[in-house]
Amino acid sequence: MSTPSTLPAALADGVKPRLGWTLALLALAQLIYALDLNIVFVALPQIGADLGFPGQTQQLVVSAYVVFAGGFLLFGGRAADLFGRRRVFVLALALYALSSLAGGLAGGPVVIIVARAVQGIGGALLLPSTLALLNSLFAEGPQRNRALAVWGGAGASGLTIGALLGGVLTENFGWPAVFFVNVPLAGLVALAALAVIPRDPARRERRRFDMPGALTVTGGSTLLVFALVEGPELGWGSPLVVGAFALAAVLLVIFALVEARSADPLMPFRLFRNRSLTVGMLVTFVYMATFGVLPYFLTVLLQSVHGYSALQTGLAFLIPSLAIAAGTQSGERLATRIGNRPTLLIGFAVGVVGTAVLALGFDADAGYGLLIPGLVVSGLGQGIVWTAMWIAAATGTPAHEQGVANGIASTALNIGNAIGLAVFTVIADVGTEGRTGQALRAATADGEFLVVLLTAAAMIAGLLITLTLPRRAPAPPVPVLPDESPATG
Repeated sequence: MSTPSTLPAALADGVKPRLGWTLALLALAQLIYALDLNIVFVALPQIGADLGFPGQTQQLVVSAYVVFAGGFLLFGGRAADLFGRRRVFVLALALYALSSLAGGLAGGPVVIIVARAVQGIGGALLLPSTLALLNSLFAEGPQRNRALAVWGGAGASGLTIGALLGGVLTENFGWPAVFFVNVPLAGLVALAALAVIPRDPARRERRRFDMPGALTVTGGSTLLVFALVEGPELGWGSPLVVGAFALAAVLLVIFALVEARSADPLMPFRLFRNRSLTVGMLVTFVYMATFGVLPYFLTVLLQSVHGYSALQTGLAFLIPSLAIAAGTQSGERLATRIGNRPTLLIGFAVGVVGTAVLALGFDADAGYGLLIPGLVVSGLGQGIVWTAMWIAAATGTPAHEQGVANGIASTALNIGNAIGLAVFTVIADVGTEGRTGQALRAATADGEFLVVLLTAAAMIAGLLITLTLPRRAPAPPVPVLPDESPATG
């Protein structure tokens, strides 16, 4: 469901017109973020051919984005709290625009990989700052729930638009177009944000940015995601992968020690006393390790097994994306009427059933029609959980710490996806070695059938975690103006 179709409902329910425009911009930013996750995939073969990428290293164009986005999320969330949500939001979009321009103009592999890494840092600043703006500008409860549904619907639209647009642009204008399209989009949203989004309040009190904590957690998270992403490609016994895991562990331990002794920590551990945030963080991890890996395996099934073109694959994503968008709106209504805990339980239960049905379509001889029932039901469950999990992560956290809270949840989201893909791709590839032609296609489909069933089983973990969520949400925190926030926040 697109943003314009859901925005009037929010406006009609007491959201001031200025906040309505702000919500539209935040939703457009999420659309850009989601669009960029898929748009480059379909252009990879042409990028490799034009820039001299060997087939096995084309994945670096994707990995560079994923690694740096995952490593800088917590940094981005805290930066939004300390330096201003609007400032970081505009900075993130500027980085997106400039790095996209550099990527489109790239004449060699190094430039495009660096451009994608900078795009990843832009994404790591954009996601938590967008959520922090949304959660601090919209009152906790029905108003924020509706805003999150609009934002989530835009993200679902971006996944479809990214797959479709990537195919259309690559086939008609060449691979640079998938980068250039971000330049006007991000630039216009950044300029509009300066006019529409409220200014960041002036701070009377100087806050210290926890640089040792920022360096250790960013380095540790980046190395951890790198090892998880590159492990399947380089081999889990590769010295580079083992070394990255070891150094990540050392840096994250140092980070924990630094934070325990800091007077103004990057990530205050007291935030985890808020059970809603802790459960929300764990749910985002499970969500992305299960629901979040399905698009990858669906793409492999459609292109490698059934021989779909990039454009045909994009069109095939229309149905699940519409189902996810519908689920985001249902999640808002359910959370408002019956509470967030039962909403998450319903979402995961629907997801388990739908994903198990979806597995039936992962057969080398099955057509797209056999996938549709599972795509619809699983997509609805996915959308319901998506909206409800962000509501959980934001509930009970003071406004001046929404940035770091969303940085924590977003980091869990990214690491969940990296771990889910690392584990499930290994399982999916069992039995494919040495096969070619129809035998390879059949083995690929069989491996993915098993993986989809396992993701459905793993969603049960989301159900169990949700049971620990308080039955009633805590009372909304008393608003604390940024300049009045405690020095240890």
